[in-house]
Amino acid sequence: MASSHRHKLRLDPRTREEARRRLLSIRGHVEGILRMLESEDVYCVDVLKQIKAVQGALDKVGELVLRSHLKIHVATAHERGDVEAIVDELMEVLKYR
Repeated sequence: MASSHRHKLRLDPRTREEARRRLLSIRGHVEGILRMLESEDVYCVDVLKQIKAVQGALDKVGELVLRSHLKIHVATAHERGDVEAIVDELMEVLKYR
């Protein structure tokens, strides 16, 4: 993908703020897991449940950003003339989902 392509497309401000807010919450949750691990009597399954909760929350942030990308950038790719670049980068990202 060309560098100029990235500079033209930006994460919508509302989505960016919502993702930021959620990630701050996730950070607090991860810090809670770290505190759990400081206790010698922590139960493995309790830690695993909390890790799963963090993974789910991260997935929701990913979905939020993906939805925004689809609505704002993918839906308008034809108008900009960058369909191939948008499809290529999306396929690359979806390999990791």
